[in-house]
Amino acid sequence: MVFDIGVKSDPIEYRYSYEWLFALMRDSGVGKLQLGSFFELYSLEDAWFRDLRSLASSYGIAITSLFTAHRELGGFFNGDAAMERVARRNYERLIEVAALVGARYVGSNPGAAYRDRMADKDAGIACYLRHMKELMVGAKELGLSALTMEPMSCSAEPPSTPGEMERMLGELEREHEREPGRTVPFYLCGDISHGLADRDSRVVHGNVELFEFEIPRMCEFHIKNTDAVFGSTFGFGEEERRRGIVDLEALVALVHRRAADWPVREVIGYLEIGGPKLGRDYSDHRLGAQLGESLAAIRAALGAASS
Repeated sequence: MVFDIGVKSDPIEYRYSYEWLFALMRDSGVGKLQLGSFFELYSLEDAWFRDLRSLASSYGIAITSLFTAHRELGGFFNGDAAMERVARRNYERLIEVAALVGARYVGSNPGAAYRDRMADKDAGIACYLRHMKELMVGAKELGLSALTMEPMSCSAEPPSTPGEMERMLGELEREHEREPGRTVPFYLCGDISHGLADRDSRVVHGNVELFEFEIPRMCEFHIKNTDAVFGSTFGFGEEERRRGIVDLEALVALVHRRAADWPVREVIGYLEIGGPKLGRDYSDHRLGAQLGESLAAIRAALGAASS
């Protein structure tokens, strides 16, 4: 297993150009991008994405993954036929865009049950899985390697427990086993900052516990820091590391200790932080430093593990 790191593009949205991000990544020695979705993505013409792929390549950057950024594909969960149709149409476009930019994987968090309709969660899961089985065929036709879903930190947003992961991934795995020539596999895009705390802030499943459970079904993951109840997320600057619970050195050691258990040969962990307050003169300029400090901390952890 080969472990590499990358960046998810979310924090530059409406703030900095892709040229700015690609230059920062190049100068930081990081060459893999997970393209985060943005509102125009679902309507832009194909040529725009081919140009973005070429631009990234000119900086030595490969767009290896595509993943949602705004929970915008949750229409499978609310029992509204019109919302379901839009979610399906946009997911199909997400797959098309992934192929255009050369990504191996594309995915999203599955969606959320409304808090006032939690009894509908099982129906939402069933709806999501029905569509994913069909989309696994479309992804195969376009040459992708897999579709992905992200385990979340909320009981309304499945999967958030080992049981829900077993149920959802198990059903999709059986579908792929039934028709391996027509479908891509379905994996997890994990997140080291995601655990599950209940309404009284008691931790039900810790972030490291869930991450380790996910490894046999995980092809990529998000790297960010969090607090003890997974309530806020942030990076790995000096002050952030003091108040956060994610131990980068322990994470890298875990990734390598379980090297034989990952389902893919190359695993990429993407730095996924929102950055400072968006759209303020006193905060926007801090994004470069935040990304640079976090990437340096991750690279240091990688270096320590290999020394």
